[in-house]
Formats: sequence, structure tokens, C-alpha cells
Amino acid sequence: MKQYAYYPGCSLESLAKSYHLSSIEAARELGLELKEIEDWNCCGATAYFHVDELLAYTLVARNLALAEKENLDFVAPCSGCYKNAYFTNDYLQQDPGLAEHINFALEEDNLHISGPINVRHLIEVFVEDVGFEEIKKHVSRPLKDLRVAPYYGCQLLRPKKDSEDVENPQFFEDLLSAIGSDPVEYGSKTHCCGSSLIITNREAALDMVYKLLQDAANREADVIATICPLCNVNLELYQKQVNREFGTDFSMPVMYFTQLLGLALGVEPGRLGIGKDFVSTDSMQFIMQNPQSS
Repeated sequence: MKQYAYYPGCSLESLAKSYHLSSIEAARELGLELKEIEDWNCCGATAYFHVDELLAYTLVARNLALAEKENLDFVAPCSGCYKNAYFTNDYLQQDPGLAEHINFALEEDNLHISGPINVRHLIEVFVEDVGFEEIKKHVSRPLKDLRVAPYYGCQLLRPKKDSEDVENPQFFEDLLSAIGSDPVEYGSKTHCCGSSLIITNREAALDMVYKLLQDAANREADVIATICPLCNVNLELYQKQVNREFGTDFSMPVMYFTQLLGLALGVEPGRLGIGKDFVSTDSMQFIMQNPQSS
């Protein structure tokens, strides 16, 4: 099995436990081992960089240094964690002074970061390292007739890295096609869900969630697939509040892409954390209960 230094982040130990379970299961089915980084710490999320930038970089660098000790790629399933790790890794190479300050602090933990190391989002591992054709070979329960709205969110793609397409990416759609589903094209797939704005400006955040849900519903999506725990929470947990605010009747299942991938690979729903959803996935029972030949 190819190994990766897996950084679950704080959310996957609580509200996003199903993301953690399904990530491990889907990776195992495809011959990958997500080796959890021992003694990892919080990356500071989005807020801490506005409180103390140097300490925030140090928090992230500690996790990178732990991965570097293992000589493995650093892999995060959360888009926020990924973004923090990617740009911290990049800035440490560009700014020797910053690296010196951080390594001085890391000495207290007998750590040192030389870098650069490969920082990856989990979906990139499946798309780039496994590949669509190999995934197709492992599909035993193709998700036929399931219309899936892929939600990239904003943090995975921005700021723009290298030559990637941030306006109309297609790799998520290609992954969904590889597992037999019907990916839905809709304009909001890279728009922000409101992130933690739901705490400070609920009215604005609910409006953003409403527009995303409405766009997916207008395209007759059966389910929204996410790649980030905060996006998943906003789109799923706040549907009732959106319905009250806008007079809508949304009941749109929202699932992690690893749950859909795991289903297609033949993993039992319970092992993927399915069944503990805030919005029922009962409408998808025809897929979960009917393994098919690919």
C-alpha cells in the first residue's frame, strides 16, 4: 500500500467523523494507506491567522515537520487545513527569515522543517495518484442514475496555484463519472458557502447557502457532494434555517465525496458513516441496497 501522512484536522474528530471513516475506507479499497500523523495539532483554521500570523504559521509548520520526519506526502481532507498547509509550506521556502523563526520554535519539540514537502488535498490523491481508469476497475456498485452536484467550494482552488482552472474545474465531475454517477453542471460549484460567516453574519451566510441549494435543485440534483467539512455543515445543517428564512422546502442530501466513492467501491453504508446524516439519504436507498456489476 502507498502511504500518506494523513492530517484529519479537528473537524473529522467531531461533526465530520463520517468524512474520516469514509476516507479511510475508500483509500483502503484503492490500495492506499492514510497513516494518521502522530500527535498532530490544530492548524488554526481560518481565524488564527488574523490573531497571530507567526504563531499560526508555526502551528501549521509543526504538522508539516511531523510529516517530513516520515518522508511522506502531507494529505488533508479539509480544504481549510489543506490551504493553510499548502501556503505555509510555500511561504517557508520563499522567506528564509520566517523559516528561521519557526524552526527556532520547533526546536522545543525536537522538530525541524527543511521542505518543501508535497502538500495534497485528499481528492487530489484519488484523482492524480490513483486515476479515473483505475478507480473504474474497482467499482462494484456504480451509482447509476444518481445526479450529483459536485461542490468544490472556494478554498481548494483559491488563491490560484500553478496553472489550475479555478473558474471551471472538471476533475470532481470526472471522478463522479468514474464511479458511474451523473455529475450536474451548475454555476455555484466554486462559490463560497459562507464558511464561518454563519457565526458572525448569519443573514448573509444563509443567503449564500440558499443560492447554492437553489442552484443545485434547479439542476435536479439528487445529492450534493462536498470535499470540506465546513462546507458540508453549512449546506446540510442549515437547510431548515434556510427554509424558514426563504420559504423554501429543501431536503437535499449532502454527502462527502468519499462516501459516494466508498459506496461505488462496494463498502457497506454503515462503514462510511451513512445513516447519521442531518438530511436523510433515504432517497438513495435504491443505490445502497442494490450492488451491481460494473
